Amino acid sequence: MWCLWRRDGRRRGLRLNLKLGLSSAPPGGKKSPRVLLVALHQSYRVPAYQMAAAALGARLVIASQGHHSVIPAIADGLHIEFDKVPEAVERIVASAAREPFDAIVASDDLTLEVATRAAAALGMPHNPLSAVCAARRKDLARDALRAAGLPVPRFRCLNLTQDLTPQISGLDYPCVIKPLAMAASRGVIRVDSSDELRRMLPRVAAIVAEAVVSDERDRVLVESFLPGAEIAIEGLLRGGRLHVLAVFDKPEPLDGPFFEESYYITPSRLPPAILDGAIERLTQACAAYGLREGPVHGEMRLHEGEAWILEVAARTIGGDCARLLSFGAGRSLEELVLRQALGWPLDLDPSGGAAGVLMIPTPGAGTLRRVEGVLAAQQLPGIDELLISVREGYELVPLPEGGSYLGFVFAHADTPAEVESALRDAHDCLNIVIAPSLPVAMPAA
Repeated sequence: MWCLWRRDGRRRGLRLNLKLGLSSAPPGGKKSPRVLLVALHQSYRVPAYQMAAAALGARLVIASQGHHSVIPAIADGLHIEFDKVPEAVERIVASAAREPFDAIVASDDLTLEVATRAAAALGMPHNPLSAVCAARRKDLARDALRAAGLPVPRFRCLNLTQDLTPQISGLDYPCVIKPLAMAASRGVIRVDSSDELRRMLPRVAAIVAEAVVSDERDRVLVESFLPGAEIAIEGLLRGGRLHVLAVFDKPEPLDGPFFEESYYITPSRLPPAILDGAIERLTQACAAYGLREGPVHGEMRLHEGEAWILEVAARTIGGDCARLLSFGAGRSLEELVLRQALGWPLDLDPSGGAAGVLMIPTPGAGTLRRVEGVLAAQQLPGIDELLISVREGYELVPLPEGGSYLGFVFAHADTPAEVESALRDAHDCLNIVIAPSLPVAMPAA
């Protein structure tokens, strides 16, 4: 269960703070469009898309695995299995034959293939499957960028089932180990020598062994570490043209050995020339992958005067960070995704000022006992909401094995500097009490 604290100190259940009255009906008074959302049954994005569809007067149908879901929209929707892609596509096409869909949207990385194949089968705008694969797989992405002549760090794939000695010969250090297709920096580790690389590879191997796709369980990417600041860009593609929704600064250094993100601040404080170059580089990367439609989330390093692509995902920003888009674009991110998919005008309406989020890092392993200082943090000037997403008594697993955050703090103010200051002050208020997790020894039989 997720819990929120308001400025008045009251604790309550999850509420998505999205504006619903921005567009109550389709343009021109047409019949309400029918939109298919392809989503994992446990996806936190489903409620946000439901609210966005209601704001637009659209009928949302959810395709998911939830045969027995307690969420009515999932239980009453199309039931598919993501490991049976042809059958899933057939079911979607059959539903469209009974009543056509006006748009198909994917919620997460693992739903993209089904959504893409279904859109192709129905003759709807979509990305090539090869582009979707490149956006999800770091090795394919690096190959595409290099083939397009874009700057990429030196990289190679290691097969963890084979002798590592010839595979790691000649690597540059420091370098970064990366799983091929995991999110939230899970399994990403910087190493500074060949000895450290050898020590860390078994640790990463245990992490990628949990990969959903079988051929991603025995290989990892290793690439040269690029020093420099990081930024993120959120955008939408329509016919290959990139519409930038927000640029986020990441003011906290991300130098390793692990890469847990914390602060996202928008608008960016970088000089316009650097921002223009970063946006152009993201446009080039989308073209190199072959992406032409839908949301993109780009992560970049500013290194040696250029923006170097870390990743471009064919999906929206993860976590609750999407809520920041209502400040930068005047609409929820999910509403903008639906508008783009339906071919409607985006009708951006920036509210001005600045906004930011602190993704509360997990400070250590153990059992969460309590989070102290929540009310003090919530009452600070500029702080809008504080959300703790882990219940007391649950186990905390930090990076690189873990991949989730303790919670989120949202703030807005007149300037990015004021937002960052408010978030840092809020973070300083929090005291996260963790009890060690003790192994239980079973008595011998």
